[in-house]
Amino acid sequence: MNRNSIRKATTCCLTAAVVLTGSSFVSHAAVSAGAGDLISAATEAPADNNKKADKAAENNNATAGVTEIFANSLAPRQEAIDTGAAQEEAEAPVKTEYDNIAIAQVDNYVNVRSAASEEGEVLGKLYNNSACTVLGVEGDWYKIHSGNVEGYIKAEFLVLGDAELAKSVGHRVADVTTDTLNVRADSSTEAELLGQVPQGEELSVVEEKDGWVKVAIEEGDGWVSSEYVDCSTHYVVAESREEEEARLKKEEEERKAAEEAARRATRSKSSNSGSSSSGSSEATSGESRSYAPPSGGSGQAVADYACQFVGNPYVYGGTSLTNGADCSGFVMSVYAAFGVGLPHSSSALAGVGYGVSTDAMQPGDIVCYSGHVGIYIGGDTIVHASTEATGIKYTSPAAYRPIVAVRRIF
Repeated sequence: MNRNSIRKATTCCLTAAVVLTGSSFVSHAAVSAGAGDLISAATEAPADNNKKADKAAENNNATAGVTEIFANSLAPRQEAIDTGAAQEEAEAPVKTEYDNIAIAQVDNYVNVRSAASEEGEVLGKLYNNSACTVLGVEGDWYKIHSGNVEGYIKAEFLVLGDAELAKSVGHRVADVTTDTLNVRADSSTEAELLGQVPQGEELSVVEEKDGWVKVAIEEGDGWVSSEYVDCSTHYVVAESREEEEARLKKEEEERKAAEEAARRATRSKSSNSGSSSSGSSEATSGESRSYAPPSGGSGQAVADYACQFVGNPYVYGGTSLTNGADCSGFVMSVYAAFGVGLPHSSSALAGVGYGVSTDAMQPGDIVCYSGHVGIYIGGDTIVHASTEATGIKYTSPAAYRPIVAVRRIF
C-alpha cells in the first residue's frame, strides 16, 4: 500500500468514528456527511430543541387560552342550569304529615261504606271535623282509614291536605311519663317553677322547640323537657257500628248508675237529716268551719255541696276538702260524698260519665281542661282547686281556658 492509499484509509476511519460519536447527539445526521458537518450539527442541536420547546409552550398557551375561553363560554350556561335546578327544587312541594289527612266537613256525620257506591254497606260514621287517612281514589270516592273503620266516603264530604284545617281540629297533646313533671316559666332547668303535674296526665301542647315543649296548665303556659313527655296529635276518628252500639249501651248504663247514686244520696240525707256531726265531719283537723252534708242526688246538689269549700287550700296530690286537695282530688272527693267513685286524675276524669257539649253544661258537670278539672255551678262559672296561691275558688267564665271535655254524672 502506498502513502496515498494509507492517507485515504485513515480519513475514512476518522469519519466513521465521528459518525458513531455524534449519533448520540443528533439522530437525524446523514451517515455520509463529513466530520465537520456532523460536529456543527451536534453543536447547534440545543438551539433547535429550545425552539421546539418554545413552540410547544406557545401551543400549550394557545390550548390553555382556547380551553379558558371555552370554559368561560360554558360558565353562564352552567350557572343557568344550576340556578334552574335550585329553583325547581325550591318550587317543589314539601311533603308534610297532613298531605293524606282529610277532614269531614258535614252537618253531622257522613257514612263510611264498604264500596265506592251509595249501595255499599254502612260500616261506620265519620262525624263533622273528624279525621281520616286517604288511601286511594275511586272515581269521586275516597278510600279512607279512620280509627277502626276502613271504607269509602264521597270526596265532596272531605277536605284533603288542608294543614290549617287539620291543625285546627286536631289536638296536640303531651302525655306525662315521669312521676312528677316540673313545668317551668322558660325552656331552661334554671327557670322558675310554675307548677307540677303527676304521671299519666295529658297536657295540651302550645309549642315545641329544641328539646322543650310548651304546655298549658292551671298556673299558665310553661315549658317541660321533651324527655319526660310523649307528644302526639289526637283527632276525632270514625266510629264503627259496633263501637256506636257499645257506646250507647255504656251511656245508658252510666245514666242508670247515676240515678241509683242519686237515690242512695237521697236516702242517706233522710237518715242523717239534721245531724250536726255529719255536717262537721270534715272539720276535725282544727278547722273552725262547719259543712252541710250532701243533699239530694242531682247535679245542682253536687254544685251546692262543692261551693262550701271555697277558700280552703290547694295541696298537690291532696284529697281533703278541708285540709287541701288538688284539682282532681277535689272533684273526686266531692262526688265521693254522693256515693260516686271517680279517679284521681284530670285526664281520666275526661272519660267518666257521658259527654255533653259546652253550650249544654249544667250544674254538677265536670269541666276538663289541659291538666286541670273543675265543677260547673251554673252562671258560666266553675268551682275548682286552682293553685297553691289561690286554693279552692270560683272562676268565670267557665271557658277561661280551652275546654277539653265536659262530662255529666247526674
